[in-house]
Amino acid sequence: MPRLGTGIGWRPEIADTVEAMPGIDWVEVVAENVCPGHLPESLLRLRERGVTVIPHGVSLGLGGAERPGPGRLTALAERVAALGAPLVTEHIAFVRAGGALTASPHLEAGHLLPVPRTRDALDVLCENVRIAQDALPVPLALENIAALFSWPGEELTEGQFLSELVERTGVRLLVDVANLHTNHVNRGEDPVAALAALPLEAIAYVHVAGGFERDGVWHDSHAHPVPRAVLDILTDLASRVAPPGVLLERDDDFPGPAELRRELDVVREAVAAGAAGAARSTGTGKPGTPEARTAGRGAAVDGGRVGGRGRVGDGGPAVASAATAVNGPTAAVDGTATAVNSPAAAVNSPATAMDSPVTAVDGPTAAADDAATATEDAAAATTAGTVPAGDGVRQRLGVAQAAVLSSLVAGTPVPEGFDRARMGVQARALAAKRAGVVAKVAPELPEILGDGYRAAFLAYARSLPMSGGYRRDALDFAGHLLKLGRPDDPGTRRELREWWLHRAGPAPRPRGLAARARVLLRRS
Repeated sequence: MPRLGTGIGWRPEIADTVEAMPGIDWVEVVAENVCPGHLPESLLRLRERGVTVIPHGVSLGLGGAERPGPGRLTALAERVAALGAPLVTEHIAFVRAGGALTASPHLEAGHLLPVPRTRDALDVLCENVRIAQDALPVPLALENIAALFSWPGEELTEGQFLSELVERTGVRLLVDVANLHTNHVNRGEDPVAALAALPLEAIAYVHVAGGFERDGVWHDSHAHPVPRAVLDILTDLASRVAPPGVLLERDDDFPGPAELRRELDVVREAVAAGAAGAARSTGTGKPGTPEARTAGRGAAVDGGRVGGRGRVGDGGPAVASAATAVNGPTAAVDGTATAVNSPAAAVNSPATAMDSPVTAVDGPTAAADDAATATEDAAAATTAGTVPAGDGVRQRLGVAQAAVLSSLVAGTPVPEGFDRARMGVQARALAAKRAGVVAKVAPELPEILGDGYRAAFLAYARSLPMSGGYRRDALDFAGHLLKLGRPDDPGTRRELREWWLHRAGPAPRPRGLAARARVLLRRS
């Protein structure tokens, strides 16, 4: 893997600051938020200066029961090519559920949700990862996510789950030390034990971010300075292996340039402290080799590139990529059938106890994702020489994930064995995130509805789950209000109807002078 150095998450709000900041070796960008043919000028200038740009995907849902859609994989590969990236990253999470596999309505989480650490889930994840690896032109690395709730009946620890994933697929790891801290506070998991079990030679790079604790729950906000507890985990990791790269994530409440530079300096100091401690303990002047520190963990994993995919070790034969029906049939929302093969916009807002607050607004549409059947996928995988996860395994996982997601976004009962209080917190957080992201992608809605926007949206979100991206959600929300004869004020209702018609049609409708004047008056 390339030595990346110290980087920062590129966001439009801090684009100028990042360009002017000394010592930035590389940046990471949310893959779904850039268009290959229209890259932001700031990213183009950074590339011209030799700064590496890594696309970070959030909508594949590799931990879901369905196979990853060819359309989404193609879109991600196009962004890799446009950015000239040496690798691409995603998450170990599920972001949607339901559909044809479970004969239930298709649901989008709009968020990265945890995968159960079971043998079934690991089998499905490994096959999905292999499909993604075969479709992508560069090595793939996967990130451990933060979670608010745990699955009952888990069979593996996080370290065991990730270690076996690497051994079976050769995938790289993006280790988020802030997420290890979040899971320590929220789920009682030991970050030191997790690091000790990880295949450290598989690390592509490391994420560092800040957050805050409220009522015993750690909120991975990415909007606060990195706390000492997270820096200590980073130092521990750096004492075990020299990470190829470390990246600071900051996604909201952006500080000034001086404060951002200070945060990066603190991150560098934490890495240096780990390296110095390792040098003292080994007497070699450098961190201990990952081979020596992981020899007793299990099967050896080779750190070199394999073929063109950069897998760690052999990883077994590749699974042939094939199209599949990832998204189920259309789902009725507010009595109207809406297309459900839209991508997940998986992220979270800063004020929630969720992972990765960056927002993918509406990722690429996977229009071709229903092109082939699960039978064709199984045949292709068998031809490639590996036994795929059976449909029965996928169906069991799919039913479980659909039940969990439905309880979070559609108000159905919480499945047996889950912490109901934590699931309630997660459900409220998801609704609040939806309200915040919709307000960003459709800022006219809070302008039109005024102070009543948030309460109206939360009431809508409690019973009507998201079936597509956030722009689709904004349209569905406005349509829902109009069907209820709301808002009560005729003028406001007429303005909302004009907005809905303008956005919902195949082409924008010309807005009259009166409508434009009303918007300008609200903004003044």
